[in-house]
Amino acid sequence: MKNPRPVTFNHNPLLKRDLPAWRPRVVMLALMGCSLALAGRALYLQGINNDFLQAKGESRYARTLEVPATRGRITDRHGDILAISTPVRSVWALPSDAQLEPAQARELARLLEMDANELNRRLAASRDFVYLKRQLPPEVAKQVAELRLPGIHQQQEYRRYYPGGEVMSHILGFTNVEDKGQEGIELAFEKQLAGMSGARRVIKDRRGQIVEDVEAIRPPRDGADVALSIDGKIQYHAWAALRDTMHEHKALAGAVVVLDARTGEVLALANAPTFNPNNRANLSGAQLRNRVFTDTFEPGSVMKPFIAALAIERGKAKADTLIDTGNGRMTIGTATISDVKRRGVMTVSEVIQKSSNIGTVKLAQQFSADEMWHLFDQLGFGTALNLGFPGEASGRLRPAKSWRPIEQATMSYGHGISVSLIQMARAYLVFARDGELVPLSLTRVDGQPSSGRRVFSASTAREMRTMLEHAAGPGGTAPRAQVAGYTVAGKTGTAHKLENGRYAKKYISSFVGFAPASNPRVVVAVMVDEPTAGQYFGGAVAAPLFSRVTEGALRTLGVAPDIPLTPLQLARRGAEEAATRGADPRENM
Repeated sequence: MKNPRPVTFNHNPLLKRDLPAWRPRVVMLALMGCSLALAGRALYLQGINNDFLQAKGESRYARTLEVPATRGRITDRHGDILAISTPVRSVWALPSDAQLEPAQARELARLLEMDANELNRRLAASRDFVYLKRQLPPEVAKQVAELRLPGIHQQQEYRRYYPGGEVMSHILGFTNVEDKGQEGIELAFEKQLAGMSGARRVIKDRRGQIVEDVEAIRPPRDGADVALSIDGKIQYHAWAALRDTMHEHKALAGAVVVLDARTGEVLALANAPTFNPNNRANLSGAQLRNRVFTDTFEPGSVMKPFIAALAIERGKAKADTLIDTGNGRMTIGTATISDVKRRGVMTVSEVIQKSSNIGTVKLAQQFSADEMWHLFDQLGFGTALNLGFPGEASGRLRPAKSWRPIEQATMSYGHGISVSLIQMARAYLVFARDGELVPLSLTRVDGQPSSGRRVFSASTAREMRTMLEHAAGPGGTAPRAQVAGYTVAGKTGTAHKLENGRYAKKYISSFVGFAPASNPRVVVAVMVDEPTAGQYFGGAVAAPLFSRVTEGALRTLGVAPDIPLTPLQLARRGAEEAATRGADPRENM
């Protein structure tokens, strides 16, 4: 066998090297440089500056948890608790770890009051974290914990509880599932009540369970308490009286507000329909509306005393000044204004007592539109009271330059202007406080109240108190506003409702007044929307409601009677006190 010929690679053109000699050296130097850079970087991270790797490692097991702050309490003026946060538990899951047997899933769904299919759907979610149930009672949360299910965890939260239920609902409002204020005082004082959550660092295992507390980063700061001006007993009386009036007159809605005439504090605020803030299932917008603040209406005849007071203040009339109301009809332009009855010549006092539209218009015609607008503006109409309450309405008071003669006339007796009930109650403080108008307060006033501004002189206010006392007396439009043992002053209002820009055959009945008239202690304003049981005049619907609320307020405050009781009134009062002796109305809140 012959030896094969040796292969000479240099003669193979495919294997011939045409690369320059420097190229391999450059590549080798580049690789060596990269290797040195990586080695230097590794040395830097592991030996000199290891914070980066340490942080990456801690991110696998270290967590910063929020430590919730306890929301502040809300109390009435006497310190009785109206809203308090109670501890609850929330159940959450890590879907990737929550591999449950069918029997375990069914038992968990039963405890959480969930559909088993819905529970399985949440556990199959492609997320790292999912809530299963929020705000569980502690006893239920304990039963869930005893199941020891993989991937199922709990955390502490707080749930708001309202001992007063529907009695206090429109004042307090409510919080959401995160314990954040959504309505009422809860929203208005959110910053003060909420406090500030804290934080702590912990170590968790791969299943999300805490194995060690590392440090407290920031302690929680609990929310501050808020002491309201509301008196719990007066609030209950107002709510119960409104509830009964709504039922008796089959009304659409209603509202009551009680003010302290000395300080401007809001002692009670009730609305109907109402709701239970502890159980807000199936709520409607009508139930949630705080009509005292948010609803505006044409007030009707409760505006008349302001025009009479302006005439007396400017020296254009006195209580005994005569006004000819003619045959009970008056034409301005193409419009006709009428009274309920033909009364002929009346004094200014009788105009208020009998609620004459024509007499009021003739008083108003002595003033320019600017003068009337300035008075209404001073009384706070057309401007929100800025009490911080959510949804507070400003009402409607158009600029004076746009008033026509007929509009100036109708505004004098409460048509063509819209107000809220809280605005009207505050405006009547000028009669109860000798002509001074003070700001209102939803929180308890300790010490001297804020100074107000003078609208009328003290003599004018006192003269108007006498007129309003006659209006609420036997010869006036509201004898049913009387309160046994006390002098009462006030004025009725009966106004058509506006619907789609036209007056409908629907009414709002109102009454605003104060007692005792000799030394006013409370101002009470009531409104009943669309009474449909046959009666709709303010004297028949709103005046009895005012009487009941005012009587409860004066008794609660311990105000001494300023007129003697008749034997029949004494007997009735004794029977009522015997029936309620030893019972605190707030027990039924």
